Amino acid sequence: MEIGYGRVSTNQQDTALQEDAFRRAGVRRVVTEKWSGVGVRPELRKLIAGLRPGDRVTVYKLDRLGRSLQDLLAILERIDAAGARFRSLTEPIDTTTPAGKLMYSVLGAVAEFERSIIRERTLAGQAAARERGRYVGRPPHLTLKQCEQVAKLLSRGYAVDALADRFGVNPWVIKRAPLRLQN
Repeated sequence: MEIGYGRVSTNQQDTALQEDAFRRAGVRRVVTEKWSGVGVRPELRKLIAGLRPGDRVTVYKLDRLGRSLQDLLAILERIDAAGARFRSLTEPIDTTTPAGKLMYSVLGAVAEFERSIIRERTLAGQAAARERGRYVGRPPHLTLKQCEQVAKLLSRGYAVDALADRFGVNPWVIKRAPLRLQN
């Protein structure tokens, strides 16, 4: 079965353009929702959960399915894992064809490249901040003095949970406090 998925971001927008395109393409079952690309999209979730091998999910444009390349690829992987196929009416992607499979692979490679570039920039920015003497990362929950107190109390047999309550932190913070002193 071929299932069309249409989405608009706000209640003021209309899915009519997408629904008309699905009708012209011969798509009989269409699922639509008015939901921002960010967050849970309940109709998309139901659609993917109900897919069977041989089904095909069709969208008007790729941006109606995923909010980012990484999100799009994750959704396409879930469709593929269900044994279903995918096509976009406006982009040359139809996973039933060799060219469509190639485009899907190219998208995956581009997404991986994008993640690598972002990681490189992040690491370079952190290194530059460290060189300027800036702390990188989330602020510590305990000061070094508090870590020393925790280490001393742990060595005396105090319970981790009791110390966590006393310092107002998660027990994991207490368990890692002595390790922080070693660095």
